[in-house]
Amino acid sequence: MANSSPSTRNSPFATRPLQNRVTPTGEIIATPHRGMFTGNRGIIHDPATRTLLNKRWSSPAWITCLCQFRGWRRPVMARQSWTELFFLDEATAFAAGHRPCFFCRRDDAKRFRAAWEKGNDESGISAKAMDAVLHRERLDRGKKRLHALPVPLAELPDGTMVQQGEQSFLVMQGAAWLWSFAGYVPHTGVLDHPMLLTPPSTLRTLNAGYQAVLHPSALS
Repeated sequence: MANSSPSTRNSPFATRPLQNRVTPTGEIIATPHRGMFTGNRGIIHDPATRTLLNKRWSSPAWITCLCQFRGWRRPVMARQSWTELFFLDEATAFAAGHRPCFFCRRDDAKRFRAAWEKGNDESGISAKAMDAVLHRERLDRGKKRLHALPVPLAELPDGTMVQQGEQSFLVMQGAAWLWSFAGYVPHTGVLDHPMLLTPPSTLRTLNAGYQAVLHPSALS
């Protein structure tokens, strides 16, 4: 949060993008494209070099934050604190296994929790308990876990993401939109055997009414 951006100006690292942009499969890539949200998975970088460590998470709390909050300014990957990651939009963050932050996005996080409880038939769930569920659903021996679609693609809620081969797709109004760091484009082909990227518990949260914030390219 706090006026962060994927790379930092006025620094020796400003000429190259930092490795801090997250794909729907949870990989962290270096790219000059910017995203709508920041977030973190704990401390996973070396502030002296502003490069990632070998690990890709240090906490089961994977959160999605605002890029601007209360006017705070934070140099990206420059201190021994949480590692600033960036996402095209909230659907991308959900697919990677993140959830809204209860600090800078408190209202969104409360709506997410209410929809989670409705969709997953639970009550009084804590952020820690949600994190534990998401951690099981997003990882398979350290790699991204894919899930079978519970319903045909056209019946998935808006904001769901699926994977076929090396490509990720957003589901919007029953149609597939090809994901890229720059945004989405409509997909005209047929997805034969897509797998679910969005964790099942988050999918049920979307089904229960939570509306993911989508990149403008998906709304054009």
